[in-house]
Amino acid sequence: MTAENLDGSAPGMRRRTFDTPGGTIVYWVGGTVRSGYPWLVFLPGLTADHRLFECQLEHFCGRANCLVWDPPAHGASRPFRLDFTMDDMALWLHSILEAEGVMRPILVGQSMGGYVAQAFIDLFPGKAGGFVSIDSAPLKRSYYPTWELVALRHTKGMYQAIPWKLLKAWGAAGTAETAYGRELMRSFMDGYDKRAYCDLAAFGYKLLADAIETERSYDIDCPAVLVCGEKDHAGDVKSFNRKWSAGEGLELVWIEGAGHNANTDRPDEVNRIIEEFIRAQA
Repeated sequence: MTAENLDGSAPGMRRRTFDTPGGTIVYWVGGTVRSGYPWLVFLPGLTADHRLFECQLEHFCGRANCLVWDPPAHGASRPFRLDFTMDDMALWLHSILEAEGVMRPILVGQSMGGYVAQAFIDLFPGKAGGFVSIDSAPLKRSYYPTWELVALRHTKGMYQAIPWKLLKAWGAAGTAETAYGRELMRSFMDGYDKRAYCDLAAFGYKLLADAIETERSYDIDCPAVLVCGEKDHAGDVKSFNRKWSAGEGLELVWIEGAGHNANTDRPDEVNRIIEEFIRAQA
């Protein structure tokens, strides 16, 4: 598959909308919803949209009930005011799942999407049927040094100082190891102008710092697996996953040859892990 061939959703997926005070969230539900099938809810990372999970949607639609969104202020969920919180996203996600009759969803969150999944688990204990974290990190304050949270709040100037052409090249190379993954990341970035991209990225990091500093005491109360690319060079994600796995007793699976967007670099391997995870919960 090449990024040029992405049509925006897997075959047979239906586009839906959910209105909020700050804008409209666009999401997709896979084909015919089948009773007894597990629900997979895909949550993309910061500056990405639903196409991040194109390979997963094509694989799982028909084998599971699937839902994916463009996060607020991303992709088709624009324009959107940048004044929401991580908890707002979790609350909106919960409302969408209720509207669609989704019960016990397996939340598959990549990077920022993994934080949204944890906020959902925190706010709605017992509602999630499983959690698959892809190149994400814990949301608990105890894992973070103060300097890192300060740094998350001061990224805008750094992004603005980098020429747009170079920023796009670094963004693609820094998140993926394969031609497909990098091409896909460039296509996300091409959907923004430089100012919009820098505003969104800086807002997302601040939103994350705010969410971490709420001192959450939640436990992941559902089966979970951590997936991380062996070549993930985004911040300290690999170190966080080691500490997270040890601290919470969570299984950690390394994806050989994959970067920060492991599900685009090694889709077959990530799909296999998700399949095994689903079978283990049956």
